[in-house]
Amino acid sequence: MTTYVITVPGTFLKDIDDATRSALTKQLASHHTGLSETEDVELLTVHEGGTFSVRLEVEAPDRVAAEDTAVRLLVAALEPLGFSEEDAPLGPCAVTGIDGES
Repeated sequence: MTTYVITVPGTFLKDIDDATRSALTKQLASHHTGLSETEDVELLTVHEGGTFSVRLEVEAPDRVAAEDTAVRLLVAALEPLGFSEEDAPLGPCAVTGIDGES
């Protein structure tokens, strides 16, 4: 398996407060570890206008599987916080970092 850091962009179409940001970060923290830290990327970045980027570290056999896993993790973390896929549509993923076979 290979460890990937996957960046998932999106847009919050409804307001996200500090408490919700904190809860989202806490839910995803286990997917932002060593490789993410060495690549010096933030877990969650929210810009003016509601656009955001989430960077998740996942293990997968290939890039496509890593991107799929990252999207599933993010959707699963957003839903209990009141953000459906319509409230926070996601854009195309990108590989931000790779750590060879582990």
